[in-house]
Amino acid sequence: MTDRPNIVVIMADQLAPHFTGAYGHRSAKTPHLDALATRGMRFDAAYCNSPLCAPSRFSFMSGQLISRIAAYDNASEFRASVPTFAHYLKALGYRTCLSGKMHFVGPDQKHGFEDRVTTDIYPSDFAWTPDWEAHDERIDKWYHNMQTVKESGVAQATYQIDYDDEVGFAAKRWLIDVARGRGQGKDAPFALVASFIHPHDPYVARPEWWNLYSDDDVDMPAFVPPMEEQDAFSKRLLDGIEASYKPLTDEEVLRARRAYLANISYFDSKIGELTQTLQEMGELDNTIVIVTADHGDMLGERDLWYKMNFFEHSARVPLVMAGPGIAQGSAPNACSLVDMLPTMLDIAGGTPDIVGEPIDGRSLMPLARGENDPKDEAIGEYCAEMTPYPVFMIRRGPLKYVHCDIDPPQMYDVVADPEERVNLAALPDHAEAAATFAKEVADRWDGEALRKKVIATQKSRRALHAAMEAGAGEHWDYNPPSDASQQYVRNHMDWAEANNFYRFPPLKDDG
Repeated sequence: MTDRPNIVVIMADQLAPHFTGAYGHRSAKTPHLDALATRGMRFDAAYCNSPLCAPSRFSFMSGQLISRIAAYDNASEFRASVPTFAHYLKALGYRTCLSGKMHFVGPDQKHGFEDRVTTDIYPSDFAWTPDWEAHDERIDKWYHNMQTVKESGVAQATYQIDYDDEVGFAAKRWLIDVARGRGQGKDAPFALVASFIHPHDPYVARPEWWNLYSDDDVDMPAFVPPMEEQDAFSKRLLDGIEASYKPLTDEEVLRARRAYLANISYFDSKIGELTQTLQEMGELDNTIVIVTADHGDMLGERDLWYKMNFFEHSARVPLVMAGPGIAQGSAPNACSLVDMLPTMLDIAGGTPDIVGEPIDGRSLMPLARGENDPKDEAIGEYCAEMTPYPVFMIRRGPLKYVHCDIDPPQMYDVVADPEERVNLAALPDHAEAAATFAKEVADRWDGEALRKKVIATQKSRRALHAAMEAGAGEHWDYNPPSDASQQYVRNHMDWAEANNFYRFPPLKDDG
C-alpha cells in the first residue's frame, strides 16, 4: 500500500440525488451507494456549476466556472491549455485513468489522463452548437423533445447499456492491471474516473432492473404549476423541449420515472462492481471513493424534463465520499463540482503552488473529516440552448437566487420550501435579501458582455463545423489504443510467465 490514498470517482449522468436511497427516496434500491454513505460523508447541498453535460464536466475537471474557461455548451471546446485535476494528480505521482464519458470537445481527448480506456458516447466536435440569435428555433436533430419520454420502458439492449457495460468492464480491467503491476513493484497511488451514461434519458431499462420496481414504488411529480404560473425561463424550456404543446399522459410520466429508478439501480450495480474490485485488490481501505453526477433530471417536476435550469432536481447532484480519513455523517454546506479539483489535490498532498490557473472551488476535505467549514456557497452559470441570455445562480445558506437579464428574479428558501413553490424575490418581506443578491450578481457578472462572448464563439464554431462537415481536418472522436499482438498469449511470450502475470492474486513462490 502507498502512503497516499488512491482516488476512485464513480460518476453518473443526469442523476438527481432525490431518487436514491442514500438521499431518502422511499423505494429507490441503491444498496451500494447507501453503503458508501453509511460509512462515509453525504453532502446534502452539492450542485453542478452548469446544468448541462459538457459545461458541468469541464468545471468538474478544471475547478473553474464555465465563464472563466468559455465552456458554454455541449459543443464548446475544452481547451488543452486548461489544467485539470488529472494533470495535477499525474504530476504528483498518481497513475491516472478515465473510463467512460467526459464529453470532451476538441482535439485533446485525454486532458491529463495517462490512460483512457474507452471512447466517448457523444460527439467531440462542434455539431451541437446552439444559436442565441435564433434561440426560439428548435433544432430537431439534437434538441430534447417529448418523444424521448413517450418511448420510455423496457428493452434488452440500448446504446447506453452497451456503453456502460463497456465502461464498467474497462474500469475493472484497468484496476486489476494496476493490481498485477503491484506485484512487479509498481506501487504508485492511482486515480480512476469511471463515468457512466445512466440514468440519462432515454429512460429505457433492462428487465432485471425494471422488475425491481412496481408502479406503486413510483411517485408522480410533487409540484406542477399551471402554465400561466410558470416563470419566464421555464416557459422557454417548456417550449424548447415541446412539453408546452405535446402533453404526456400520467401513464407515460409514470413509465419514465419507473425506468429512471431502474437505471439508477443499474448504475448502483456498477458502484458495487468497482468497490468489489477494490476489495479484491486489497485496496479498498486505502482508497477514497467518490460518487457524484454531472447534473440532475427534473423528471416531470414542475412539468419540466431533463436539465438546463437551476431548480433543485436539475442543479443538485449526489456527492458521497468514503475511505481513509473520511468521517461518517452528512454535510449541510452548499458546495459544487468546482470543489472537486482542490479536494483531490488535498487528498494527494498537493500544495497551492502546483495550481497553474486560478480555481473557483475549495477543498471539501474539512467537511469530509467532519470539521466545520465557514463557506456555504455554490455558484452556477448556464449559457447554452433555450435561452438568449446567461442565467446565473447563487446558493448561499438556505437561499437560492436565480438571475437572467431578461427575466424577473427568482429566490427560494430550499430548506423550508424544497419544492420551490414560493418565489420569495417577489415578496416585500424578502426584498432586502433579494436586493443584496441582485447587487452581488451585478458585481460578479456582466451579462451583456458575456452574451456577446457566447454569440461570438457560436458563430465561429458553426463556421468551423461546416468546414469539418465538408472534410476539413480529421475527426476528434477518441479511439482507445489496442495492440492485439501484445494481449493474452502470443508466440513471442513464455506461456508460463504470461499465465503467472495474468493470474491475480499471483501464485506464491514456495521455492
